[in-house]
Amino acid sequence: MRTRSAQAGRPRIHRGRLAASLLCIVWPALVWPSRAAATPYVPASDSQVLAELPPGTSFTGSNIRQQAAARLDVALPLAQFYISQSRATGDLRFLGYADAALARWQRQTPPLPAVLVLEATILQSRHSFDPALAKLDQALALRPEDAQAWLTRATVLRVLGRYDEANTSCAHLRTAADQVLAQLCAASILGVSGHLRAAYSELASLPEESLSVEARAWRFSELGELAASLGDTAAAGKWFAAALRLVPADLYTRAAYADLLLSEGRPRETLELLQGYDSMEPMLLRTAIAQRQLNDPQLGATRELLASAFSVEEQRGEAVHRREQARFLLDVVADSAAALRAAQENWRVQREPADILILLRAAQACQQPQAAMPALQFIREHGTEDVRFDPYLGRAR
Repeated sequence: MRTRSAQAGRPRIHRGRLAASLLCIVWPALVWPSRAAATPYVPASDSQVLAELPPGTSFTGSNIRQQAAARLDVALPLAQFYISQSRATGDLRFLGYADAALARWQRQTPPLPAVLVLEATILQSRHSFDPALAKLDQALALRPEDAQAWLTRATVLRVLGRYDEANTSCAHLRTAADQVLAQLCAASILGVSGHLRAAYSELASLPEESLSVEARAWRFSELGELAASLGDTAAAGKWFAAALRLVPADLYTRAAYADLLLSEGRPRETLELLQGYDSMEPMLLRTAIAQRQLNDPQLGATRELLASAFSVEEQRGEAVHRREQARFLLDVVADSAAALRAAQENWRVQREPADILILLRAAQACQQPQAAMPALQFIREHGTEDVRFDPYLGRAR
């Protein structure tokens, strides 16, 4: 059995939404797991490739890792590195390595704020949002001006649709971090909580001189999403392209741009955009949708890969890809009943605009408007705006 090195320069970095000028921050950090088997897999031959490793990868013995984890000044950046690798590759095993690197320091009394924040980041990446918030609150009680903790807390609360609390966390960044970054954080919440045009205007006029390259890309990506919600697809494409010019490996923005192209009936451009980025399910999902629009003969193989990946998640009891699973069932498999069940399961976990949209769409496809009531109630409560909701709201009300 063997492994082979991945092609040099193949981008596999997952960003979520970055604000990298504050330590190593991801917003929101939704990890895309790899397609690892749920049960032991026996290769057919010794020549079979089991994994592709990034260039420069080398083996590190467990004794070396244990020695590294015994030093806090090594354990913290090592855990952060493993978290970043999990996001870059979609492989959840790296989160386990991060946990192991922190194990000694997780037992420290009193607890260390930096360790608590990294623990929260790992939990967030696994979609264990309530435990992540508990760790962050514990860290902030010990170190109230921890900018990383406040931004991570805002991230989690935004995903949960708890916008007032998320805004409070953003406000703390005004004293804990850069003023412009705090405005960027607050405007992003404003955009999903009933003030779409105001958020777009504020972000468009936001000074960016003090922002890092990654934070500027975050701003462009946010502007792209807001423009798409407003129905200005030309502006959205411009903003997404600007973000990718700054950070080409930003898979969150690349996926959002792919969604925009798919919504405009531009599947060939979608495939070009995603070429070489199909190592994780959300990217592969968009590839499958484009292939279906084109009646591409490769759709069968792509569909089989996705079905297998979602089956593995079901066996493991994981729910990090419920939204993608619902969309796969609706847009690729055309099983609206199964799509609705997955969308409802997803809604129990998170409340982002994309979660609203898939629930509305699946409910309408099943001709069960009452199934969309949780999303409709959320829209009324928060004033969430998005032109993509409009085709589904009339029938669902």
